Amino acid sequence: MSTDVTSDANGKPESGASGAAATAGTTSTQAAPQGHAAQASGKMSRESVTVIITLLVATFVVILNETIMNVALQRLMTDLQVSASTVQWLATGFMLTMAVVIPTTGFILQRMSTRGAFMLAMGLFSGGTLLAALAPGFLVLLLARIVQAGGTAIMLPLLMTTILTLVPMSKRGAVMGNVSIAISVAPAMGPTVSGIILDNFSWRFMFVFVLPVALAAFAIGAKYLTNVGEREKTTLDVTSVILTVPAFGGLVYGLSQIGGSNAGVVPVIALVVGLLCLALFVFRQLKLQKSDAPLLDLRAFKFRMFTVSTLLMVVAMMALFGGVILLPLYLQNTLHLQPLETGLALLPGGLAMGLLGPVIGRIFDKVGPLPLTLSGSVLMVLTLWQFSRLDEGSALGWVIALHVALSFGLALLFTPAFTTGLNPLPPHLYSHGSAIISTAQQVSGAAGTALLVSIYAVVSASSGLVAGMQAAFLAATVIALVAVVLSAMMRKTEGAGGHGGH
Repeated sequence: MSTDVTSDANGKPESGASGAAATAGTTSTQAAPQGHAAQASGKMSRESVTVIITLLVATFVVILNETIMNVALQRLMTDLQVSASTVQWLATGFMLTMAVVIPTTGFILQRMSTRGAFMLAMGLFSGGTLLAALAPGFLVLLLARIVQAGGTAIMLPLLMTTILTLVPMSKRGAVMGNVSIAISVAPAMGPTVSGIILDNFSWRFMFVFVLPVALAAFAIGAKYLTNVGEREKTTLDVTSVILTVPAFGGLVYGLSQIGGSNAGVVPVIALVVGLLCLALFVFRQLKLQKSDAPLLDLRAFKFRMFTVSTLLMVVAMMALFGGVILLPLYLQNTLHLQPLETGLALLPGGLAMGLLGPVIGRIFDKVGPLPLTLSGSVLMVLTLWQFSRLDEGSALGWVIALHVALSFGLALLFTPAFTTGLNPLPPHLYSHGSAIISTAQQVSGAAGTALLVSIYAVVSASSGLVAGMQAAFLAATVIALVAVVLSAMMRKTEGAGGHGGH
């Protein structure tokens, strides 16, 4: 899904080269002009809208399934008769698969057509969901989760790359805002949906209810999805693929486990191995870039706004996990809410973040990123600081209000950061830029979790749960201050292809 465009020494695109559009099935030679025509006219065709809506629904389904599953681990321990450390592998295995597959999606999306990549992603997800629903025991369920993760890892980069290819510059903010519905509303609904299912049905119905929706998305995509952009004949570097396993897998595993109470030495070893292999992976990509054959093209970082936006999202993700990980602990352990009540308490914030996304996207298209990201990062700092002042006597209504305010601040950050970062990239870096951002989010989310949970555990052991929670939120507040600095550096970006826009 790319055109053959090269970058000069400053990372600016040079119009080069050949069209490498060797396509199969429904060819992309007609869909590619459709994307370029939309870019030039500022309007989107009905086919383009159908493609994006199909991908949005599919992304919503795969993210919803992930959050439903994480809430159900306690029930699965009892039903499958496994320990807490064993059942946690259903979440850890999924996360590790995501961390390994996402860096390869830049290559996958260049080699495969839009329809082919979608069918692969939803085929893996649907197959994994069916296997999970029928799983006779833990090991088969773990295998099913790994298959699901392979499909999930492809969906978000595919959605991002397709939006960049089809959507005119002047409308990208609004369309990217709709992506936040899938990214934010699905996790917000997860705990509530999971609570309802587990209160009334077997855990298998978490997959039984998702499967028809996944199959429907698969069928609609198979029938209506057209190929967009152009494909490029790139060579798969096997060494790079092998390095992704210890590099990104080691990093995410080490970070996710190092904050646990029984961490031991294994996560530390995994972290060190991950860092060493990551250095080798980066060195390998820099070498392969000379022959235009990297697995993950790091030349995206030559574009200043891409780098700033990626760093901003990394910091925001680390701070976000303060709300995702610590707030449920506070609500259940300190305010003594039940899991379903906790899910309902967190629902308004997630809904606010998702539903405000399209509105913020439209505002972004008019005013650019700076006013939005700066106000969002300041609001994030203020709300996290207020979270650090909560105690046993705090009113639930105040906690919900703070969570809604935090979600609003993050909504002001994510849509402008995504769009500003990806806008200036030339078409041949669309899929790589999307893969880099998704990978950075995975690693920073694990890092944020490790840091905040470690602080929570250490302080709680000596001073109590409330003090631990306050210390962790205070650390998240300090991290969020970095986002204010990065937000102040945000500027409007022009598209690489010279389409009109900002």
